[in-house]
Amino acid sequence: MDLDELLLLDCFAYLEGVLAFVFFVLLSYVGSPYGRYSWQHPGVQVPARPAWFLQELPSMVWPLYECVRPAAARLSNLPNRVLLAMFLIHYIQRTLVFSVLIRGGKPTPLISFIGAVLFCTFNGYLQSRYLSQFAEYADDWVAQPCFLTGGLFEYVTAANYLGEIVEWCGFALASWSPSGGAFALFTISTLLSRARQHHQWYHEKFEDYPKSRKILIPFVY
Repeated sequence: MDLDELLLLDCFAYLEGVLAFVFFVLLSYVGSPYGRYSWQHPGVQVPARPAWFLQELPSMVWPLYECVRPAAARLSNLPNRVLLAMFLIHYIQRTLVFSVLIRGGKPTPLISFIGAVLFCTFNGYLQSRYLSQFAEYADDWVAQPCFLTGGLFEYVTAANYLGEIVEWCGFALASWSPSGGAFALFTISTLLSRARQHHQWYHEKFEDYPKSRKILIPFVY
């Protein structure tokens, strides 16, 4: 049974990687249908605060569930606990803190809300189950260069897309797993198109917007 679930998790990781490319292409054409662009997508809308809370909630509940389960086989190992804690802390902030701090946020189209709930449920299961049940790391993994390079995401404080991309690429390096890599790839594909959409919006709305300002990576892109 354990081997069957591990195979399922690997398949899910590769599926998430493929979906990253699909969504990148799709969002490059239709844009990101939420926030300041939600008006472009008529239909049922969900208020910003409950939408954000509910869509992020599954990715907070999954690791909490794994932490309290007595059968969480790998959580006796320090690297697994640290990595799962990184994931959990991020989603505690997004679910319980950021949703409360929203002031006058734009409503989210129902289709975007449903998609976000499905992704957070899917990815929350993938990351939490892999780290709690299957991921094997040496006892000194937290001292290895790969982990230390990725664990630097704890120092990211800027609330921008580059910060989140750095964060989850760091998580992927630290976990060195297909599931972590797939999540980082999906994050890049969705936020890159979102950043490009923002860049275009600012240039259209503000005539004096700096022409030399890059989209996402300073001096590069």
